Amino acid sequence: MMLDDLPGWGAVPTPAGEFRLSPVRLPADLDLLAGWMNDPEVAAFWELAGPPAVTERHVRAQLDGDGRSVPCLGLLDGAPMSYWEVYRADLDPLARHYPARPHDTGIHLLLGPAGSRGRGLGAVLLAGLAEAVLRRRPRCERVVAEPDVRNRRSVRAFERAGFRTAAELDLPDKRAALMVRARPDLPA
Repeated sequence: MMLDDLPGWGAVPTPAGEFRLSPVRLPADLDLLAGWMNDPEVAAFWELAGPPAVTERHVRAQLDGDGRSVPCLGLLDGAPMSYWEVYRADLDPLARHYPARPHDTGIHLLLGPAGSRGRGLGAVLLAGLAEAVLRRRPRCERVVAEPDVRNRRSVRAFERAGFRTAAELDLPDKRAALMVRARPDLPA
């Protein structure tokens, strides 16, 4: 697997509780994910609102792909509360839009339940996962993300998690803030 058995990494201790990634299982997780995708706050940026088949197509493409993107549920103390895509950014179309380095690892996330948002939880979980990626993937020098520049809450969460805004990118579907968290001993 291109992402070094990401789901097998185990729990990441965070100040908010024990966090772990669990691979998305279809159809078992579909109703939960589709519900989150239809939340107006999520739909504004993920653009996957609609019947469950819309979410299923998006997730299925990754599950049936070559392993360069892994869709996961984020569990906090055992409860599903977020959706994550951890991906090889250097092998993604994103790499055409920034100076990618080998093994750059990208993160997409959404906090599902509305009660999980606006409390600083995103920053805590992003920091924990970024540290785990850099620890478990020794050839990866940087963790990157590309939230929509209009999604100020997401950009701030990445900043609080130790990412810096490296550039703004014009991607096919959005203007994005390129967020980078480098290994502490390397320049971003």
